[in-house]
This record gives sequence, C-alpha cells and structure tokens, in this order.
Amino acid sequence: MEMDISLMTSETLHVAELRSLLQELASNGESHLAEVEADLSQTTTLLAEAIEKLGISFFAIHNAVLAQQKALDVMLTAQNLSETEAAQLEVFRQKIADEVGTAVTGLQFQDLTAQLIARIVKRIAGLKELLTSLDEYGDTLNHASSNEDIAKLLESINQTLRFKSNVLTTESRKSVSQQDMDSGDIELF
Repeated sequence: MEMDISLMTSETLHVAELRSLLQELASNGESHLAEVEADLSQTTTLLAEAIEKLGISFFAIHNAVLAQQKALDVMLTAQNLSETEAAQLEVFRQKIADEVGTAVTGLQFQDLTAQLIARIVKRIAGLKELLTSLDEYGDTLNHASSNEDIAKLLESINQTLRFKSNVLTTESRKSVSQQDMDSGDIELF
C-alpha cells in the first residue's frame, strides 16, 4: 500500500508542476505581449504625428515653390528669354515638382505601416487568447486524477492550441501586399 501512496504523490507532484508551468507560461507570455502591444500602439501614434507634420511641411514647400514659379514667370516674361533658356528653366521646374511629388509619395508608408502594425496587434491578441487557454487548462489539471486523465487533458490542450492557431493564421493573412514604396500610386498635386 505504501507503494501506491508514493505513486499517487509522484503523480500529484507532476500535475502540480505541469499546472504551474502552464500558468507561468500564460502569465509571463501575456505580460510580455501586453508590453509589445503598448509599444506598437505608441509607435503607431508617433508615426502618425511625424507623417502629419511631414505632410504639412511638404505641402507648404509645394505651395512656396508654386508662388516662386509664378513670380519667376512674371519676371521671365518681361526679360524675353530665348527658347533654350526657357526650356532649361522648365526642366528645373519639372525636377522640383517631381522631387516634391516623390517625397510626398514616400509619406504613404504611414498607411502601410499602420496596416502592418494593426495586423501585428491582431496576432498579439490571438496569442494572448491562446495563453489564457493554457492558464485555464492549468486550473483543470487540479481535477485530473490519473495519467490517463492527464494525457486526455494534454491532447485537449493540443487540439485547442492547433484550432486557435489556425484561426489566428486565417484571420491574420497579409493585409498589405505592397512590398516597397515604388509600387502603387498617390495623386496629391
């Protein structure tokens, strides 16, 4: 009979260790994921503010260049420039417009990064939910009385994790297909 008691104590010890492992994994994982989520939220806010300020600056530059071009046109009309000189000035005008347009187009990365960060946040929420499941299973282990019960519970944990992982993967398909800043187009001017 003593052998049975020591076996029960050993099984109880393993269940307690497994429960503790699941609960610690869930607790630590959720804590770290919450920090990542907060950092991503702050990053999104900072990016939005920076892009807004850059956008305002680029529009101001564009408007100043347009005003300068109008003043230059008035002066050039009075000077009667040759066709070569007028063509050279038009090349400069086009170059300025192209460069400002390229810079403003570069600002589209805010939208792309916001989409990517939103996708990451969804994955984090899914992982937190997965970890919560592990924590709940840790409580269920208290009621497992035999190795067979524990094996069934572990199989149930595996099935739940596979299911939730598949749901997370399906819901988190790439929402941003653009790979670089040169694809796609934005018309701002």
